[in-house]
Amino acid sequence: MKTIILLSHGEFAPGLKSALEMFAGDQAKDVLAFGLRKGESADQFGQRFAQGMAEVDQSTGLVLLADIIGGSPLTTACNILAQAGRMEDTIVLGGMNFPMALNAVLYQDSLDGPQFVEKVLGEASAALQQFNFQTDTDDEEDDI
Repeated sequence: MKTIILLSHGEFAPGLKSALEMFAGDQAKDVLAFGLRKGESADQFGQRFAQGMAEVDQSTGLVLLADIIGGSPLTTACNILAQAGRMEDTIVLGGMNFPMALNAVLYQDSLDGPQFVEKVLGEASAALQQFNFQTDTDDEEDDI
C-alpha cells in the first residue's frame, strides 16, 4: 500500500485533492495535500507537513507528487522524510497534473516501482496536448 501526498505552491495541491475525490471517490480519501501558503516560510510549511506525516502509517510506501521539482514544498518535504528515514520507500515525481495524480491514486495498490512510475508519468505526459475546438460553422464550411 502507498500513501499519495500532493505538494504545491499555493492551493494547487488541496484543490487537486478535491478534484480527485470527485473522480476517484473513496480511493482518494487517504490522499494528503500540502500547499505552501502565501507568506508562509519553508520552516512553517515543514512543521505542518511533519504534523500531517505523524499520522501516516510508517509501514506504507509514500508517493510524493509535486508541482515543481526543486521547489520549496518538495525539498522541504524530502528533507523531513529523509530525517525520519522514509526516503528509501518513497517515489518522488514532479510536474504534477490531474492525470498524473488520478493514475497515482488508481494504481497505488496494483503497481509497484518502475511499473508504477512508468504508468503514472506516461498518463501525465499523454494528457499534454493542444485542443482544437471546432464550431458548427466550421463543420458547415467543410461540407461545401
